[in-house]
Amino acid sequence: MNKVVILTGGSSGIGRATTQLLRSQSCTVYEFSRRPAPEDPFHMCVDVTDGAAVKAATDAVFEQEGRIDILINNAGFGISGAMEFTDPADAHRLMEVNLFGMDNAIRAVLPHMRGAGSGRIVNISSVAGVFAIPFQAWYSISKAAVRSLTLALYNEVAPYGVQVC
Repeated sequence: MNKVVILTGGSSGIGRATTQLLRSQSCTVYEFSRRPAPEDPFHMCVDVTDGAAVKAATDAVFEQEGRIDILINNAGFGISGAMEFTDPADAHRLMEVNLFGMDNAIRAVLPHMRGAGSGRIVNISSVAGVFAIPFQAWYSISKAAVRSLTLALYNEVAPYGVQVC
């Protein structure tokens, strides 16, 4: 059966490559990102930091497809530089995208997955979440938080048939 996938941050890099790979495997991949992509009929212009927009887009995918099998939380970015010189507003923005954007997407898909009794949530982290990288403290902090969120959520949703990694 073809899987219905929502992937955040799919307009470039790892997200774009993942979207292309999954589509080549006959998955229907809805790509959420801030950048317009008029050439992609499954692209949705969604900022993951806007919880209402993420929910609305997720619900639209569910209405169109009747299910959501996989969520891949890939949206994120890094900041380079000494922690003490990083503008606090930049650090807050990074956490809003890398952690709370992921939370918004998870909250939007979980009711659909629980209702189906199945689903998989894939949260993209980094080795920086385990081994903090100097001059990338905020990125490392955000990825450590992603790792902890993933481990906690794994046990919370397993009874409903939802897998988290």
